[in-house]
Amino acid sequence: MNSERAIKQPRISSRLPAVGSSIFSVMSALAQEHGAVNLGQGFPDFDCDPALPQAVTRAMLAGHNQYPPMPGVPALRAAMAAKMTALYGLRCQPESEVTVTAGATQAIFTAIVALVQPGDEVMVLEPCYDSYVPGIELAGGVAVRVPLSPGRFRPDFDAIAAALSSRTRALLINSPHNPSGTVWSAADMLRLQDLLEPTDVLLISDEVYEHMVFDGQAHQSVARYPGLAARAFIVGSFGKTFHVTGWKIGTVVAPAALTVEFRKVHQFNVFTVNTPMQHALANYLANPAPYLELSAFYQRKRDLFRAGLAATRLRLLPCEGTYFQCVDISELALPERDLPEADFCRWLTREIGVAAIPLSAFYGKGFEQKVLRFCFAKQEQTLQQALQRLARL
Repeated sequence: MNSERAIKQPRISSRLPAVGSSIFSVMSALAQEHGAVNLGQGFPDFDCDPALPQAVTRAMLAGHNQYPPMPGVPALRAAMAAKMTALYGLRCQPESEVTVTAGATQAIFTAIVALVQPGDEVMVLEPCYDSYVPGIELAGGVAVRVPLSPGRFRPDFDAIAAALSSRTRALLINSPHNPSGTVWSAADMLRLQDLLEPTDVLLISDEVYEHMVFDGQAHQSVARYPGLAARAFIVGSFGKTFHVTGWKIGTVVAPAALTVEFRKVHQFNVFTVNTPMQHALANYLANPAPYLELSAFYQRKRDLFRAGLAATRLRLLPCEGTYFQCVDISELALPERDLPEADFCRWLTREIGVAAIPLSAFYGKGFEQKVLRFCFAKQEQTLQQALQRLARL
């Protein structure tokens, strides 16, 4: 009789009712189905330096296979503190101001959950990475969306100032910027410092592409600006820097008082991070060359890709940093250009054989600019194959 009884399904009230499968997963699956060159999802198709996994093996053989301290392996935190001082002049204490995280997404989510109370407002500058707003909503906060200037993607400080209120708890910024490739200038950072100075607004600075800044520019880390660093969680990513995105290891640098609150949440949502990989990264950071040479490495890929795109009907937008290139499709002599961006990307994948990401995926609903994002963190042969196909447009 039990087998014939109808099984009652429990009612579920979704915490994220508007969230479905991410466009990144959708486009990657479509690319695989149609044999397309996948320039959608942002990860390399080439291997990391062999010395890095060799260092992981040595760490495992040396017995570093149990839980490390909750904030991270001391040697790695010390290496990160030294790096922040050498590059940006920020003196931070590895014991109380540096935390190793399970990637940048966990770091950002943990910072939000640690300090955002129900009803607090958190400002995001759109287009922005798709994890920001769900993290705010899961914390019970209210996402306040302020657009970057369309087409140029520069911060609009008048709009930011107008959006600040007594309920503003935090502001999330990202430079070098995904998806646009825009890099904030020193003047931008000074303007932001002046704007926030009379407030208690916290800052979450997503700097995962810090070592991918082109044409002789310097990365303007929040760490360079005392008035910003004093209120900031500065988020970094070893996965992005060392071509090991699957390792999911990042860092947060923050003043001690903020770090205390961060670690209260961190200890319960991940507790700690892969031990042998932390030891390997601590060892690898002794030589700064791999990250100091990264901008030149990716600029060569950017220049190759942009030169090829210039021969197509796609209109190039500026790319000052990251490993993403945005293009405007509005001038294409194709009826498909009038499709919504997401539908155009599906068409591009099926018919042309190249996968991209629509910029609309980085906005709230209903905002379209006829702009797509390509990832050029690929082997030269991958980029050349994609360019040959895009030449058909």
